[in-house]
Amino acid sequence: MNADTRSTEPLIVESSPSCCWPVNWSGVFVGSLAALAAALVTGLAAIAIGAQIVGHGEHIVSWNRVHFSGIICTVCGAFFSSVVGGWVAGKITGYTAPETTMLHGAVVWLVTVPLILLFTALGAGGFLGGWYTGLAGTPIWSTAAAALPPADAAVIVRNNALGALTALIIGLIGSVLGGWMASGQPMVIRWGNAPSEKQSAGSAVIHEV
Repeated sequence: MNADTRSTEPLIVESSPSCCWPVNWSGVFVGSLAALAAALVTGLAAIAIGAQIVGHGEHIVSWNRVHFSGIICTVCGAFFSSVVGGWVAGKITGYTAPETTMLHGAVVWLVTVPLILLFTALGAGGFLGGWYTGLAGTPIWSTAAAALPPADAAVIVRNNALGALTALIIGLIGSVLGGWMASGQPMVIRWGNAPSEKQSAGSAVIHEV
């Protein structure tokens, strides 16, 4: 007589929840295009009403000579265009967790920065905002610019870098806030691990007799 030596104790298998955050690239690319379009509209509007940081063909040699209306338009354009991009990306993804939509807003900013560099290299950076011109160098196919005094050249480079850095940081903040707004959740800062969209509701238990 053969005895059944199989164990009668249940076998418990627990599936740990996934910790990855999925990225919806369709929403990211559309959000990046929306951010560029909004930046172009605000930049052209600032030029049309004469709200430029400095005059045409001038450089930022001293911040005392910078137009205050130009700073306001540049800051608002960099911020709200990024908010639009993050919001569009968050809405397209359809997620409701603010962490996930904020992640998409940040990825929108990451995709937009190389595009801004491309447009500034082609000479169109000034249409996106006054501070983005600091990201442009001298293309190899263009003629050399007139030489500036060493002291003025150093100040101009430093001020352009400061303006471009400020615009990029403001854009990152705007993209994240736009993604947060797209989630529809209250904008309350809290600490803790919130479940992502792809985390499972609980652990699976399998009993084997």
